[in-house]
Amino acid sequence: QVQLVESGGGLVQPGGSLRLSCSASGSISSIRRMGWHRQAPGEQREWIATLTDSGATGYADSVKGRFTMSRDNAKNTVYLQMNSLKPEDTAVYYCRASRDRNWTPNDYWGQGTQVTVSS
Repeated sequence: QVQLVESGGGLVQPGGSLRLSCSASGSISSIRRMGWHRQAPGEQREWIATLTDSGATGYADSVKGRFTMSRDNAKNTVYLQMNSLKPEDTAVYYCRASRDRNWTPNDYWGQGTQVTVSS
């Protein structure tokens, strides 16, 4: 089992920045990739970023150039640095961990952290 806990959400003005954290515990040696997803009210959950165990990253077009995913192996934590935030970035942000090279229905999820971008 893997447990994920997100933190760092909050209210920020347009153009501002936030850094989300996702701390992992449990059988973390089995994790092959981690990622961030988000879900806005009335919308489906969407993928926005991936970081593999080899260090490769991928980003959705909607956040590319503004968001950066990184990790601190010593702290078993991944981060999502979000810059130049827009009102349309408002959503609940979820951390996801997979034991597979691809996302699967058996992946682990955190409880989510709310990000609100508003003036």
